[in-house]
Amino acid sequence: MPISTVRTVTHQEAGQTPQLFDVYGPEDAPAVLLWHGIGPATRFEVATLAAETASHGLTVFVPDWRSDAPDGGRAQLAASLRYARERAAGTDAGAGRLVVAGWSAGAGSAISTALRPDLMDGFAPKAVVGIAGRYERPAFSTGSVPLADLAAAAGPGVPVTLIHGTADTVVECHYSRDFRVELEKQQWQVSLHELDTDHAGIIMSGYDPALGHCVPATGSDALRAGRETARLIAAAALA
Repeated sequence: MPISTVRTVTHQEAGQTPQLFDVYGPEDAPAVLLWHGIGPATRFEVATLAAETASHGLTVFVPDWRSDAPDGGRAQLAASLRYARERAAGTDAGAGRLVVAGWSAGAGSAISTALRPDLMDGFAPKAVVGIAGRYERPAFSTGSVPLADLAAAAGPGVPVTLIHGTADTVVECHYSRDFRVELEKQQWQVSLHELDTDHAGIIMSGYDPALGHCVPATGSDALRAGRETARLIAAAALA
């Protein structure tokens, strides 16, 4: 997966602790903000997926955020969104092409940026991607429940892509199926893609119980599924 640039930067907003970002891909390209799962500061868990996504000609921002912070990571998620927006706005591709994606606990957070732009400085992304997520629990990015926010939404919003592994026993696939039904009832543009893999394989990873976190996958099924996840994120960004 050839990547033109991979770099780590530090971002700090007033009153906050420094936040690390890995930035993949070219300087001037349609951009994706990719949020990791519930493990505090575990951006490395989605590194392989980020690299594969960037190989489609995208800039991918992957920040650390801490679910164990007093606010559940909400301030850091909002700060990372502002950072990605500002960087994208300075390119020919423009901030209007920013896609927000998230895996596991990051999935509901990503979806909620489209459901609650009032809590995101009025910003709505071009599209959102939820990977192996639950949507009946409060999102870390907003503190509100995506399903409830959807029911209260004024009308259909940006396109939504849902991706889930059919062998996922951590977050079962029915959560994405159920959310797709509710999105369709509200006439949102939504697609659900079910892949033959588990919770970690969907991001080209495997869970290592000895380490207590995900590591890059070596199995062909996880690699194949993760590449499809990357392709779907890229399709949302390049549409």
